[in-house]
Amino acid sequence: MRLRCRLAGILNGSHGRKIVTKSKLLKSTVFAAAGLGLMAFASTASAAGVGACLITKTDTNPFFVKMKEGATAKAKELGVDLKTYAGKIDGDSESQVAAIESCIADGAKGILITASDTKGIVPTVKKARDAGLLVIALDTPLDPIDAADATFATDNLEAGKLIGAWAAATLGDKAKDAKIGFLDLSPSQPTVDVLRDQGFMMGYGIDVKDPNKIGDEDDPRIVGHDVTNGNEEGGRKAMENLLQKDNTINVIHTINEPAAVGAYQALKAVGLESQVLIVSVDGGCPGVKSVTEGVIGATSQQYPLQMAALGIEAIAAFAKDGTKPKPTEGKNFFDTGVNLVTDKPANGVKSIDTKEGLAKCWG
Repeated sequence: MRLRCRLAGILNGSHGRKIVTKSKLLKSTVFAAAGLGLMAFASTASAAGVGACLITKTDTNPFFVKMKEGATAKAKELGVDLKTYAGKIDGDSESQVAAIESCIADGAKGILITASDTKGIVPTVKKARDAGLLVIALDTPLDPIDAADATFATDNLEAGKLIGAWAAATLGDKAKDAKIGFLDLSPSQPTVDVLRDQGFMMGYGIDVKDPNKIGDEDDPRIVGHDVTNGNEEGGRKAMENLLQKDNTINVIHTINEPAAVGAYQALKAVGLESQVLIVSVDGGCPGVKSVTEGVIGATSQQYPLQMAALGIEAIAAFAKDGTKPKPTEGKNFFDTGVNLVTDKPANGVKSIDTKEGLAKCWG
């Protein structure tokens, strides 16, 4: 499997700025990322009177609940006045636009955002930056990535590659004849959606066509794509739709673990749960438990509390002396770590077991 050079524009559309990634598995863990972050922002002992905003896609997904927890705890520690906002559902960009406008009007010093529409939000983000606010994208890079001052995120391409490589290695010779379905996030194809989707294909050995686009590939093993809005109900409905196309599906990539659980429910309802290998991304405690129960075969674990806590530290440092956070060496974002979690390790794919995954999980 070879990493295609055309990946160059995947985060930045027509702007063509290159995100630097590596085909080898990440050597750093979340603890290494934490150490780098604490060194970068160690000067921020207190930030009394500094306003900050956290804007997430929803306030119900455990990933964003944990992100809010991390931001809130760090803000309290540093004396930052934090206000939090969220969309009504994953994909609700209008509420996020309104939240940014409120943060500007309130005189906040910085914004942390997980954007639902990574392209559509850019003009409003520009207004915030023009008004002097530091804008940090959490988890989901903007499109283009430099529309934000910085990005603190999982290497979502690597997360996808890990579960793709694990699925292919687990199937062995059967991988070449698999029937694969993709349960993606939303029709707007935000960067996190594209990266995980395309990363899975690279890890599995599927030829990626346009790396900026979901659904243009021509590999005969792919049954199709559907969207889930990142929740159980969406995962169930999307799985039902794909089963109508081909009920011999035996591999499912899901954008996150709630969607994976919904997919499993749909499969179980028709007696096909033992036929399908489900892989996912997130690493929340419910998701890791789903791995132990055999609902999910493997998941890539990320660390939202860490992302948000480092983001608050960065805003405090910026308020103090104008310092802006720097990306991880060799990348154009600050990498907060990823680990593959499974109790069925595969040759050539680095992983941790669910016992360790539960010790590091969230939600």
